[in-house]
Amino acid sequence: MRIHPTAIIETGASLGDGVEVGPFSVIGPEAVVGDGTIILSHVVIEGAVRIGRKNNIGHGSIIGGAPQDLGFTADRKSGIEIGDGNVFREYCTIHRGTAEGSATIVGHENFLMTGAHLGHNCQIGNNVIIANNCLLGGYVRVADRAFLGGGSVFHQNVRVGRLVITQGNSGFGKDLPPFVVAAQINAVAGLNVVGLRRAGFSAAERDDVKRAFKLLYRSGLNIRQALEKSAEMEWTQHSREFFDFVGQAGARGIVAYHNSSADDS
Repeated sequence: MRIHPTAIIETGASLGDGVEVGPFSVIGPEAVVGDGTIILSHVVIEGAVRIGRKNNIGHGSIIGGAPQDLGFTADRKSGIEIGDGNVFREYCTIHRGTAEGSATIVGHENFLMTGAHLGHNCQIGNNVIIANNCLLGGYVRVADRAFLGGGSVFHQNVRVGRLVITQGNSGFGKDLPPFVVAAQINAVAGLNVVGLRRAGFSAAERDDVKRAFKLLYRSGLNIRQALEKSAEMEWTQHSREFFDFVGQAGARGIVAYHNSSADDS
């Protein structure tokens, strides 16, 4: 364990084997930090934060700050749970849960670039990339292997499906179904075909996802009609995942199709 002499480790904090803490960082009394995690300079970890193994926390990051919720009171017990192998670059902020006993959750092997913000009760899956200055409001959920482009913003309670990719400087207040390319304001441009290939989808599986996309977005049917039609058809598990996600959309619905040059053919 290597702790810089200017760092403050409050009594009660638990640090695993091989943890490194850089200059002027502060780790609060309820923090638990797993083996091999590296905490660079000027990091603040406060509240009930549990961090797994071999994470890298960049300069100036703040993990465990109180939620930006006017209804939050300081006596509420909430926290943050972070898995293994994550990278949080400079000045990331992650707020703890707002409801009693709740938590903001980050899975494994995620990469949050400089200035990324996770609001209270966000849930981030595994192998997600969140680029510079992305802002996620409270209760946003991001599924595995999504890529959120730099400067994108996500309204509270939005869901982002698996293998979604978003264009930088976009804004979303509606759910993003799995496998899509999303851009601008609440718009879908096509399918993340390159991402599907890299994820190991076979040609037949990719073709089936394209068929599902076209039924939902390019058949002339509304969402309810497309879901009813999909229930009568045979699909691979990935396409069924696509329709199941759409069927569980929140009150604001899903992002709309916007014709572009994206490769969804």
